[in-house]
Amino acid sequence: MRKILIVGAGHSGLQLAHGLLNNGYDVTVITGQTSIEIRTGRPAITQLTMPTALELERELHLDFWSAQSPQIDKFNIGLFPPGGPPTIMPSHFEQGYAVAVDRRVKIADWLEYFEDCGGKVVIHGVTVSDLDYFSRMFDLIVVAVGHGELGALFDHDDSRFSGARKRGTAQALLYDVAPEQGEKESIGWAGTAPALGCFFLVPFLTREGHCHALFMSERPSDGVSRWPVRPRPDEQLEWMKENLRTHAHPYYERIRDAELLDGNSTTAGVIRPQVRNPVGVLPSGGLVLGISDVVISMDPYVLQGWNHSARCAKSYLESIVAHGDKPFDRAFLEQTFETFWEYGQTAQHWSEWVSTMWDQDLPDWVQEIFGAMAEVPGVGDRLLKGWNYPPDFFTWLYDEQGGRKWLEEIRAMRARM
Repeated sequence: MRKILIVGAGHSGLQLAHGLLNNGYDVTVITGQTSIEIRTGRPAITQLTMPTALELERELHLDFWSAQSPQIDKFNIGLFPPGGPPTIMPSHFEQGYAVAVDRRVKIADWLEYFEDCGGKVVIHGVTVSDLDYFSRMFDLIVVAVGHGELGALFDHDDSRFSGARKRGTAQALLYDVAPEQGEKESIGWAGTAPALGCFFLVPFLTREGHCHALFMSERPSDGVSRWPVRPRPDEQLEWMKENLRTHAHPYYERIRDAELLDGNSTTAGVIRPQVRNPVGVLPSGGLVLGISDVVISMDPYVLQGWNHSARCAKSYLESIVAHGDKPFDRAFLEQTFETFWEYGQTAQHWSEWVSTMWDQDLPDWVQEIFGAMAEVPGVGDRLLKGWNYPPDFFTWLYDEQGGRKWLEEIRAMRARM
């Protein structure tokens, strides 16, 4: 039985661990936190589990929360141009729904379930020297920790991505968000404004029950973030409210009277989307494979975090199983990442495009499509189709010929209205 070590108990690492366990591998997960510590820790940036990613979780019997979570089948997506009226684009998923579950709940449950199913869990910090020792005990080591000295094992790969600029992020978990008149509560709102950046407001499941997650991400910056540094939770919420009141008033009206879930409901930081080389080299010459955010990190606004993690875990699982008893050499590790890269680069491209969309004039055909999304029923659904499966964006958003062809179809639809 082949022995595999997964370092880090994140989304992709645990999903891969469950998949390998189901396929008969001897799997160990080593992590620095117990499930109780995860449950009581700081919140992480909210990510949706898109319909396609939810199906991948169901394949492994890991969808524990759909019955309790708000089932998000629609987003209102707002563009707030300077000096002009906002454009609100209703967009529905073609099939299924997304859910947003507190990472603290999801990861803690998955970790406990992994051990219940016979997987080995070790609670301990890990250094590069530890990995060197472990490399003699395991057939394959997968690293799911992208920071510190473990993250430093994976060099930046500037050839794959131009390198998006830094941007500040802020999030607050809220009670008492006002529902949109005539709409059900399980609707997500997303938007972008040039003076502020990107933001979304989504129904969210925590261990205390339903609430909303309000996330904001500033415009990219080559310098230091202009956002507040380590504000108190109440200060951060008031600052977020004031920014929405100024730049996206319809969103402000929904959270005007909202209150923080508790004293541990806010988070803030700075991110830089990037791509790293997937193979890390240990001092002894041993090799480790990076997964998901370790090798491809992206702007959280595009809501691809868990979508990306689920697909990466699925792709890696298929590559490992298909490899059989052959050695896990450098050629295999590199090819495992390349197999996933076709999807990963699409999500990364979407991340980069959103990061820079207000720094350039959008093509006229893209502007007209966006305008039609607010006017022609069903046209806006194409946005959520791309969020659910980003390669669809290459058929119209990044491709002028495909975009203009679809625009003609939209014009025909509009003429029939």
